[in-house]
Amino acid sequence: MIPTIHSDVVVIGGGPAGLAAAIAAKENGADRVMILERDRELGGILQQCIHTGFGLQIFKEELTGPEYASRFIERAMNIGVQSRTNTMVLGVRKDRTVLAVNPGDGLVRYIAGAVVLAMGCRERTRGALAIPGTRPAGIFTAGTVQRYVNMEGYMPGRKIVILGSGDVGMIMARRLTLEGAEVKAVIEIYPYPGGLTRNVVQCLEDFGIPLLLSHTVTKIEGRERVSSITISRVDDDLKPVPGTEEVIECDTLLLSVGLIPENELSRELGIEIDPRTGGPVVTNEMETSIEGIFACGNAVHVNDLVDNVTREGIVAGSSAAIYARKGASAGRRLLQIVPGEGVRYVVPQRITLIHDGDAAMTGDSGAARLSLRVARSMISARINLVSQGRSIPVARKRRARPSEMIDLPLRPDLLREIATEKSVFLTAEEGV
Repeated sequence: MIPTIHSDVVVIGGGPAGLAAAIAAKENGADRVMILERDRELGGILQQCIHTGFGLQIFKEELTGPEYASRFIERAMNIGVQSRTNTMVLGVRKDRTVLAVNPGDGLVRYIAGAVVLAMGCRERTRGALAIPGTRPAGIFTAGTVQRYVNMEGYMPGRKIVILGSGDVGMIMARRLTLEGAEVKAVIEIYPYPGGLTRNVVQCLEDFGIPLLLSHTVTKIEGRERVSSITISRVDDDLKPVPGTEEVIECDTLLLSVGLIPENELSRELGIEIDPRTGGPVVTNEMETSIEGIFACGNAVHVNDLVDNVTREGIVAGSSAAIYARKGASAGRRLLQIVPGEGVRYVVPQRITLIHDGDAAMTGDSGAARLSLRVARSMISARINLVSQGRSIPVARKRRARPSEMIDLPLRPDLLREIATEKSVFLTAEEGV
């Protein structure tokens, strides 16, 4: 017979989102909170991020990844959150039964009042890009190299080119330079950097590492190991321009070409997935399309700051605790937020409204707060909610780029103004 453990809230994933969710669940009345983590320790990707820059918003301090993680791990343990590491979750059912296995306990069934999905994300690989050339040694994803250098003590190579200017790629450009490697260039297919401006400055410009925008890798050469790559300029349709090829000699190619939310469990469960984000569709309480199952962090959409991941975890955890105690709120209604012109995606995709007399209020937990990315770079951008042909300005930005997430609180009076609608569009326009 499979051993069974009853929990108020089970959190799948012990990274920053999962830790924040577990702590929030415990602090909001859930007595029995369990984290299931497949790695050998809690903390997730933070454990290999030894650079500073974490916690500026949450703690008003500049911490390393392990320092940021340790504060949450210590807090979770002190308030009685339980955890199982080296534990693989095999499946989740709609009745909130979780099946998991590890070397110590074997196969265990967890029956939960609520479940929080916090599985994080994974890197895109060369196979997703279809770069022509042979398959020599020396091609890595940036996150893999980060683990090799920072945790395992291995150097991947000495003459390095990085494809993709995401934050991990730029941070590794600086890290490898400090370790004595020659980072010859960071190549970006789009006409703008893929990561935060602060990383362009602190990781590339401060170290004299060239950033080549509107370029891509069109060939990899090498028999046993990478010996060189060919790059080409791309046109407005991101197609290589013939005659612009340039050969760069190197022994290593790092790929920092995007992250994909980890959602095999969500898909098997039948949770509605947003094709724009690759993560579950959620409400402002971070509840998925299946009642009592919540999601947060990079499993929902790829964030650019761990502070935002933590905030989502807090909302998901507190909402899960409330659900485990009381079930769904009676009389609630969902308002759909649809990405319109100029907006690539928005999270949450739905806002829960509960009518209190004539006033529409948000749910018991989770502020009405949107996170969005624009579809293209804009100068002097205005964000609008469009309802029945009426455009309501909600924010102005001096500059908006797809690589930088925009945080957008919705005022209560604005929420009441649109509360009778079934759906509204979120748009972004430039130069207004």
